[in-house]
Amino acid sequence: MANTCHFQVRRLGGSVVLLGLLLGVLVDPWFLALSAFAGVNLVQSSFTDFCPAERFLPACGAAGTDESELAGD
Repeated sequence: MANTCHFQVRRLGGSVVLLGLLLGVLVDPWFLALSAFAGVNLVQSSFTDFCPAERFLPACGAAGTDESELAGD
């Protein structure tokens, strides 16, 4: 894959939104705040180009850089 970091960030964001919705419907409506937090974070990262998830996802590298930057592309 060309840029697995972005795919992992999208996968994590979608999973958090779906988990928040599921828990909000089945357990307690306050879990919908988890989906709202993920949505706000995705919008914020589209403006600032900073995503906290990139700091701990393995495909993004230790310093939060993606693989294309590490390869010098």
